[in-house]
Amino acid sequence: MGRDSTRLSIQVKTMLALETSCDETAVAILRGRELLASEIASQIAEHEKHGGIVPEIASRNHLVHAPRLLEGATRKAKIEMKNVDACAATSGPGLASSLMIGASIAKGLATGLRKPYLAINHLEGHLLSPFFGDRDVNPNVSLIVSGGHTMLLRVDGLADYQLIGRTVDDAAGEAFDKVAKMLGFGYPGGPEIEKRAHNGDPNRFNLPRSMLDSENFSFSGLKTAVRYLLPKLEGDYVDDLCASFQQAIVDVLVRKTIAAAQKSDVDLVTVSGGVSCNGELRRQLSNACARHGCEFKCAETWLCTDNAAMIAFAALLRLQAGFESKVTEEIDPNLALA
Repeated sequence: MGRDSTRLSIQVKTMLALETSCDETAVAILRGRELLASEIASQIAEHEKHGGIVPEIASRNHLVHAPRLLEGATRKAKIEMKNVDACAATSGPGLASSLMIGASIAKGLATGLRKPYLAINHLEGHLLSPFFGDRDVNPNVSLIVSGGHTMLLRVDGLADYQLIGRTVDDAAGEAFDKVAKMLGFGYPGGPEIEKRAHNGDPNRFNLPRSMLDSENFSFSGLKTAVRYLLPKLEGDYVDDLCASFQQAIVDVLVRKTIAAAQKSDVDLVTVSGGVSCNGELRRQLSNACARHGCEFKCAETWLCTDNAAMIAFAALLRLQAGFESKVTEEIDPNLALA
């Protein structure tokens, strides 16, 4: 596929999609570019008391929530299941016990309705989410940054992705959550750190920025630096520590993303994934793109966390491009994007 804009004029087809890669149960119905329904059941309250995701609890709750969400989505969309043109589900990466629930339901529906089934990579859902509803997927450098993943990819079109760099240890979102736990915050910890950082001094603590000259990422050392620093601190330091920690992550993400865009010779940078909800990351990356003559495009915040709308969108683009999956296709908890 060439480097010119890939024209993807979305046909008026109706896609039903499920997303159960981790602890969010989600169902969406997309007709062409119109999102008819997007239903999500959060499990944050149940996992918060455990300090993180418990796979058994997550999968059990998917079984409880999915039928209700399916009924609610079709009712809200005012559509009968027989009028759906295809069914899709996240097939990886994610928790095996969670992925199995959504994929099994979508496969069963597709088989019963005699409609196509599409197995969608969760990361492709994130990668395409900044273009949600658009007719074009233009060449870009994509930063996907979430609780489980931090990666940079060169995108030349649908299904044409080249990995530039990825984390070698903790993802950025994982580092946020682990540092938040050290500070006694709840789960997930990223939003609370961002909130506290708003009133803090990002220059008070000199925290490490690892692997700045590499295309890959590493946030484990930053997390460890905070752990060793905490016993030495007294007084009112939490806001400043949150601001300094957040800035260290933002500095690395922005620097590497801009460097990748310049090396790849593209003039569009996109960002997606749960951590891309962080306002400071969006602001500083947008400003850096403007300084270097790049267009900046980010997914709307409601599309950044796990949802089925992005899975439906990716599936619809793939369907009209001629892709289809076999219902015998297995889930893959370690599914690679590129």
